Order: sequence, then C-alpha cells, then structure tokens
Amino acid sequence: MKVKVAKWGNSLGIRLPSAAAQSVGATAGSELVLTVENGELRLKPSRKTSAELLAEMLDEIKRLGPKNEPETVDWGPDRGAEIIDDDYSRGLIVPGPDGAPVRVEQPLDAKQSSRNARRRRR
Repeated sequence: MKVKVAKWGNSLGIRLPSAAAQSVGATAGSELVLTVENGELRLKPSRKTSAELLAEMLDEIKRLGPKNEPETVDWGPDRGAEIIDDDYSRGLIVPGPDGAPVRVEQPLDAKQSSRNARRRRR
C-alpha cells in the first residue's frame, strides 16, 4: 500500500491507512518503533519491557489507593525453597547409552553434566 509524505512542522509525516493501523493495533497516540535498515523504513508496534509494565502496574496501584488494594493470599509455607540433595542432583545417576539411569561413582564435571543434559532434551 502506498502513503504520501507530508510536511509536519519541521518534520515529515505519513498517515497510516486504517487497515494498516488496525492490523498492528495502532490507535491515535500509540507509539511505534521506527528503524532504518538498508535504506528502508520499518515501523513496528512498540513492545514494553517487563520493567516498564511493572512500573505501570505499580503506578496504577498507587493511583487507586490503599482502599482498592487486593486481598493478600496466604499460599502456605515457602514451596520450592528446599534444597534437593539426591544422587541425581549430585550427578551420581546419569542416563546410560540406552537412556536407562546408570549410577556413577564420582560426580560428573560441569562439561559432562551439560553434555548429558543436552542429550536428555533431544
């Protein structure tokens, strides 16, 4: 689709056809990211980082005030904080050539351990 470049103050501007704007979810006031690659202009919707989204949510919580704060949920004792100390975690049990678990006498070094982890994921 073609668009015309127009003078806008000291800059130049283009109008996005409504179909193009809708396809990327752009509305009046939306931010788009402009990149120039090999002499081409590319516009992409702006994606917020997780830090920006968190800051936005915290600002909204402050704006709503403490009376609108959600109820705190007690999920019980801390889950997942315990340290797993078993033969598998220490590298004493590894997958054998046929995939069956095999006990080894000494823990594997980091290089062997990561190599075996890659094999298990295949």
